[in-house]
Amino acid sequence: MLLFLADYLADYFSALNVFRYITMRGIMGILTALAISLLIGPKLIRKLQVKQIGQAVRSDGPQSHLSKAGTPTMGGGLILLAIAISTLLWSDLTNVYVWITLGVTAIFGAVGWVDDWRKVVEKDSRGLPARWKYFWQSIGGIAAAVALYMLADEPIETQLLIPYLKDTALPLGILFIPFVYLVIVGTSNAVNLTDGLDGLAIMPTVMVAGALAVFAYLSGHVNFANYLNIPYVAGSGELIIFLGSIIGAGLGFLWFNTYPAQVFMGDVGALALGAALGVVAVIVRQELVLFIMGGIFVLETVSVILQVGSFKLTGRRIFRMAPIHHHFELKGWPEPRVIVRFWIISFILVLVGLASLKLR
Repeated sequence: MLLFLADYLADYFSALNVFRYITMRGIMGILTALAISLLIGPKLIRKLQVKQIGQAVRSDGPQSHLSKAGTPTMGGGLILLAIAISTLLWSDLTNVYVWITLGVTAIFGAVGWVDDWRKVVEKDSRGLPARWKYFWQSIGGIAAAVALYMLADEPIETQLLIPYLKDTALPLGILFIPFVYLVIVGTSNAVNLTDGLDGLAIMPTVMVAGALAVFAYLSGHVNFANYLNIPYVAGSGELIIFLGSIIGAGLGFLWFNTYPAQVFMGDVGALALGAALGVVAVIVRQELVLFIMGGIFVLETVSVILQVGSFKLTGRRIFRMAPIHHHFELKGWPEPRVIVRFWIISFILVLVGLASLKLR
């Protein structure tokens, strides 16, 4: 929106030409989303407290969590608002990838909002029934997959790149659609499973978004893409603003979500952010790198799968409690220790993922 205004006024004020650069608008996206989060956050928390939209805590979970009962939740709405405003302000709104990513984020955010509303307002512990939750997630995932498949102009845009191996890609053809669906829906639910401790999910999300911004910038620049031997995806560089908005909104939310949290993200934020990371990774053709950089999300998901599978098959549990962050809590690790150590692991994994740009 502001890009159009800057283009028009640049003929009269040459200094405004700076906003034609994607990197500058990406920085502005970060700062705008951060400012929105910090300004609106306190008012939102007070409103949630007044309306008694508080977190319900399971009695069979770690005893240290019982004190969190009643903490305002659904704070992920603040993140999505900041992302939407910042992206719309600073992005090139003629770019189709901007609308696809915003659309996916909105759909998954809506699913999470309904689930949270039923749990904390209507006091229905089941929330949105699983079949309906996955149905609407599937609608969002399949719609994005079909759109990206139809937009693909080059074979590389529907191939699966194998990181660290030069010139190695698997053609997916029509299987690209179910693959993209699995990436988006899987990442969405993986981030949601990780969102169980104060700040545990949001900081890895910020780090992964930052790394994906690097991939988006390089993939959208034909010279850099050719030099690094990664797919050139025209227009993908514009996603820097969207990803920058995630970074700014995430850091702003962390201001209130850091231990001890004043507000929780809820499904409205976790499902949307996971889907956003998934769809961007698909656009820049770095799905496997996403799984590396988001290794904490993968670990949390696998721990739940193993726990459920083991209990059903053998009647025994592998972990004291799943997802795995609760296992370490029950082993005696203080919550801040679990959080910071998982952050450190995420940082290392993000660096490993970024190394795939040169290690081939």
